[in-house]
Amino acid sequence: MKVMCMYLPQYHTFPENDEWWGRGYTEWTAVKRGRPLFKGHIQPRVPLGNRYYDLVNEGVETLKWQAETARKYGIYGFSIYQYWFRGRQLMQRPMEILLEHPEIDINYCICWANESWTRTWYGLSEQVLMKQEYGEEEDWYDHFEYLLRFFNDKRYIKIDNKPVLQIYRTFDIDCLDRMLNCFNKWAEGEGYDGIYLIAGKTAGPQETRSGLIDGYYYFEPGYTLKHDFSKLNEMKYNVSVLWNTMLNKIFREKRLERSIKASSILDRIRDRNYEENEFPGLIPDWDNTPRRDYKGLVYRETDPEKFEKVLRVLKSKKEGHKTDFVFINAWNEWGEGAMLEPDEYRKYGYLEAVRKVVG
Repeated sequence: MKVMCMYLPQYHTFPENDEWWGRGYTEWTAVKRGRPLFKGHIQPRVPLGNRYYDLVNEGVETLKWQAETARKYGIYGFSIYQYWFRGRQLMQRPMEILLEHPEIDINYCICWANESWTRTWYGLSEQVLMKQEYGEEEDWYDHFEYLLRFFNDKRYIKIDNKPVLQIYRTFDIDCLDRMLNCFNKWAEGEGYDGIYLIAGKTAGPQETRSGLIDGYYYFEPGYTLKHDFSKLNEMKYNVSVLWNTMLNKIFREKRLERSIKASSILDRIRDRNYEENEFPGLIPDWDNTPRRDYKGLVYRETDPEKFEKVLRVLKSKKEGHKTDFVFINAWNEWGEGAMLEPDEYRKYGYLEAVRKVVG
């Protein structure tokens, strides 16, 4: 089993974030705003040793530490989010630093997070900040040319001489067939056998153009919550959300409105059957209240032992498969409480769980 971790690069300042969220904004800004919303709620989550890193100013040092830590605990690689908007990019500098420093020993691939950016965090209106548009062949070639620099890196993950490219929401790309034909043609011109496209199974609409897709990764917990939740659990969840929302309106409180027992998600992930080209997903903790405050979602009763047990089952399900990825959400999604990186609360607990399973 090859454990892949989704990797968020939003740990440095850049002009757009300064404009949209205030000067100096990074993911740590949201993390530090976390506050306890109920008894026993661990917020804010604090990096172990107060390691609030900067992925640009301390990029090489931080990436080396992350790579060494990941390797030590059995992580195969990182899937780094790319934010490409028809030639304009956000947060690209950390993965460029990785590319520039071949001594950083980690396998990686790129996941194009192809959503429009909106002002939905902190309960604000859905104002579009950066609209996602796909353009035509000239725009696709610009994207391919940028990606090619990474494809040619010996650390970049390839399957059957095809660079792996994940796309978070292929469903949204109406021109995917034409775009992919171009990408494959250009990749073959560079000596590859095409692109190995992995589409996300997310909380959104599901991709039905199976002939275009080489593999699928499950983006959890969104997929299970929206598409594979038991009717009983769904009813319990909806009733609790309605009840808490009503109480907040009546008493003008700010009590947490959304919480789920972790087992209701983990059990579905564990029991699901996965096809050869389907790559399971798993979460450690989940708590996005630093971003969304009392409108956020908390998974209760998470712990490294439960995580380890499910990961062990997923390993058994992928044994014998040609491609045996399992995708963890995430290495460092601190604003969503979904991280394998050590913090003051869990320490190295989740990383130790991975090492026990992977061996």
